[in-house]
Amino acid sequence: MAGARRTGRRHTTGKPITTKSWFGSHSEMVVEELSNGKVVCEDDSGKYITTKSMLDSGLADPNRYNSRRTPDESV
Repeated sequence: MAGARRTGRRHTTGKPITTKSWFGSHSEMVVEELSNGKVVCEDDSGKYITTKSMLDSGLADPNRYNSRRTPDESV
């Protein structure tokens, strides 16, 4: 039978994370609270702006993705 062979190896980036998850935002990441229910969070890649509703929600935060980040100068 032909099929993919599973070797048990997993993809690793070689860089450990210091936050609770790879993609979610958490309350301990908050650096500053802004108006209108927004907060500035910081992870291993820098700062980004997100809403309070995304904190500790268990969902991936689209504002944390690299393409959606704001430059540090504007935060």
